[in-house]
Amino acid sequence: MTTAPNFTPKLRSSNFYIWMIGIFVFSLAIRFWGLERFNTFVFDEIYYAKFANNYLTKTPFFNAHPPLSQYLIAIGIAIGEKLPFGSGVVNDLTGSVVKSWSYRWLNALTGSFVPLVVAGLAWQLTQRSRLAILAGVLSALDGLFLVESRYALNNIYLVLFGLLGQVCFLIAARRLNRDESWKTSFTRPSMSWIWMTISGFFLGCSASIKWNGLWFLITIVGIYALAWAFCWIDPMSKNKALNNEPTLPRQITHIPAIPIVLGIAIVPVLTYYVLWIPHIAQNPDLQFWILQQNIYLYHKGSSVIGDVHPYCSTWQTWLTMLVPVAYFYKLGIDPTEPIALNAPNIPLLPGASIYAVHAMGNPLLWWMTTAAIVAIGSTLLLRLWKRLSGQGFSDSFVLVTMMVGYGANLIPWMSISRCAFLYHYMGSSVFATLALAWWGDRALSRQNPTMTRVVWIAIGLGVVGFIFWMPIFLGLPLDDVGYRLRMWFPSWVEGASALKRKS
Repeated sequence: MTTAPNFTPKLRSSNFYIWMIGIFVFSLAIRFWGLERFNTFVFDEIYYAKFANNYLTKTPFFNAHPPLSQYLIAIGIAIGEKLPFGSGVVNDLTGSVVKSWSYRWLNALTGSFVPLVVAGLAWQLTQRSRLAILAGVLSALDGLFLVESRYALNNIYLVLFGLLGQVCFLIAARRLNRDESWKTSFTRPSMSWIWMTISGFFLGCSASIKWNGLWFLITIVGIYALAWAFCWIDPMSKNKALNNEPTLPRQITHIPAIPIVLGIAIVPVLTYYVLWIPHIAQNPDLQFWILQQNIYLYHKGSSVIGDVHPYCSTWQTWLTMLVPVAYFYKLGIDPTEPIALNAPNIPLLPGASIYAVHAMGNPLLWWMTTAAIVAIGSTLLLRLWKRLSGQGFSDSFVLVTMMVGYGANLIPWMSISRCAFLYHYMGSSVFATLALAWWGDRALSRQNPTMTRVVWIAIGLGVVGFIFWMPIFLGLPLDDVGYRLRMWFPSWVEGASALKRKS
């Protein structure tokens, strides 16, 4: 009889931390490898890197997003110019002569922590080390998060802060003393106050990157409301609480009222307001409420998808990654030499290399995560049907949490008519990755050789996909055959225009 690999649900703490260190080192290495490649602006670096430098040069400007990501990139430039890395690869596109490495390195460092935070979220939800490891590994193999980490863009900050807010919210519930009630919390503040305040700070930071960072806060509101619903509907939750084994829904409902208000209302609002103060001090002509109105009017546009930018896409296409975004495409260049923003592509001569960067996920992994989150939704519907038909009901709070996080980050985009891009799916994709990790952990728990092989095949496909599309993620040189071999669909090359012609 074939024996399944020994990947047991319970791992020693030392092994768990070794996995986390390994995931972080890998994420760090792959993000910093050739970070100075392309001595120009890549995609929206034309805005964020330039705006960041404007803070350093005290130059007034208008930004269509809140200012936090530009503050961080500015800090990166100020520190990066003093570090010896990336020397010689400089340009003046920001308005000052700086190294391209300087306006990218802090994003790369920040993005390296994303797999660890995803693993932390998985652990706080389930308290299962193996599931957390799977979530971290799968996140480290994601191409979209890798690309967004390697350039002076803002989406990686939005997702990281939003996830940290959720992790801290769950820690507030997990760390709450079992004998503590909302009455004693008024006179004896506990760790729940501290963690909910930190959670609110991170949620405010996420909204201070882009307004859609608020959807992580909506996720927490939804989880909190559902926790109360679960404790009311599911009697097992109450029984376990009475036996001094509180379930996660019961722990969440034990968070005192004041910390909840702090974490989901007061602290995020104060954080958002305070983070505008440096921008307003530099741009005194427009005050806080006028700036918010201007941002709203800017994004209220009703531009038809595809008419503004060839890689605009609708939310339906994100599920199967039909329209990734071409961030960079040049022929026969020296990637370390300054590249003019509007420099035309030269004809592709024999032996010349193609340098391309596409903001796209790991396709093989992406499609598996979409299938996994759909399967989670189907499983919940089946369990609900069994409950209503009197056939029993198991604790599905973790699965509901995944669906709430997924939906809160996706549903608002369903009514958006203005130009949107694949990277707007990043918040939802985290929960799809958690869903895939959950299925993998469940399969391994059965100790079935066939199921174990399926899990390892899925992980193997993720690794193969990551390696195969790595030149597209990192902008490594390819010949024409190698490039076209990785562009499986016309819309991957031509964007929404290819879908329009097909329809």
